[in-house]
Amino acid sequence: MNQLASKILAANHALVEHSNSEAIAAYFASDYVAHITDQDLAGGHKLIQSMLDLYERAFPIRKVEVEILVEGVDRVSWQRTIRAKQDGAFKGFPASGRDIVWRDVVTSRFRDGLIVEEWVISDLAEQLLRSRKKW
Repeated sequence: MNQLASKILAANHALVEHSNSEAIAAYFASDYVAHITDQDLAGGHKLIQSMLDLYERAFPIRKVEVEILVEGVDRVSWQRTIRAKQDGAFKGFPASGRDIVWRDVVTSRFRDGLIVEEWVISDLAEQLLRSRKKW
């Protein structure tokens, strides 16, 4: 595993599992941009902090598993599986109190050892919808 892939693992551990917002600057460039579906979200460290806050309120305890898919010179493609209980509202989905599992597939581009740009595909919304169906 190369140094960039190791940073992906460490960032997920610090930020997703432990909500350590003080670690943001250790992993992300100040001009960070995320590309999500049909949106380009700029905002650097503030964007990441706002996402961490959103996830922390909705899913206060999260466990993450990361699988590195492809490593390149300045990019890493990876998949993570997140397991959490939805204890708070999330983007229009009211708290369900249910356990939920979702996957994100991400390609991270690095500059000077920091993540500067990411492309993200997630099935979180689908899993939130599925958790509300009555079987």
